[in-house]
Amino acid sequence: MVKCAVQYSRHRTAPRTVRAAIDCIASSFLCSALHCQLLVPSFMDAEVAELAQHLVHRLNYTPSPRRVIVGISGVPASGKSTLAHAVTERVNDLLKQRSSSSPEPGPQAILIGLDGWHLTRAQLDVFPDPQAAYDRRGSHWTFDGPGYVAFVQKLRDESTPDNIVLAPSFDHALKDPTPDAVSIHPFHRIVIIEGLYTFLSIEPWSEAGLLLDERWFIEVDLDEARRRLVGRHVETGVTKDAKEAEWRADENDMPNGQFLVANMLEPTRVITSKDELKYVSN
Repeated sequence: MVKCAVQYSRHRTAPRTVRAAIDCIASSFLCSALHCQLLVPSFMDAEVAELAQHLVHRLNYTPSPRRVIVGISGVPASGKSTLAHAVTERVNDLLKQRSSSSPEPGPQAILIGLDGWHLTRAQLDVFPDPQAAYDRRGSHWTFDGPGYVAFVQKLRDESTPDNIVLAPSFDHALKDPTPDAVSIHPFHRIVIIEGLYTFLSIEPWSEAGLLLDERWFIEVDLDEARRRLVGRHVETGVTKDAKEAEWRADENDMPNGQFLVANMLEPTRVITSKDELKYVSN
């Protein structure tokens, strides 16, 4: 297992709007729907840079057209979206600096959210128990697992290096995925995939997980994760009040997280979340 020292700290004096923007990003890409922007304090730079430099170094030893594919997983509210956004941005900064003198476009990193493989509401409507499917939306069986596996297999296919691979995204306004919304070009040599089930150990998910070069798991105390979830659901308007937020956390989010912990492939790196934006990896 790769070892490194990485630590983030929340900016305690940041205005409420900044904290809300950060929480928004960590809430399954909700930020993109609200046009928020990730704000990374300067004191976080060294920690984010270590992970980004690791990926760039790995790319240096990866022959083209093969990609470096990273899966970032963790229970709900572990901070995986925040980390994924920050690392992707820093990787691209490093790659841009390296290729600035070349007239040809250099390699880039791209972030893909697993939320795009949610089953649509129309698909949930035809479940034997549609209400249960809606209540448990976010569980692994409410995702298109085979579709995710096929996507990772396409990323790994080097027989057609000039092909563009398409990925879905999730429209929070419509509460449904948008097919073929994201284009992964050949110059996207580092692909970071963020979501609960990026490397489950059960079929069909494990087929994708075994194709990943890096499997990063963000570890968090489950009680702390529940506290964050309840606050997040209320603050972002996912639920109308704290009581509903607690029900959602207890009946869906936390069971999903427990299932993940019990059914995942061995991570290549474990990052222990100490706070909403604070990690120690080993």
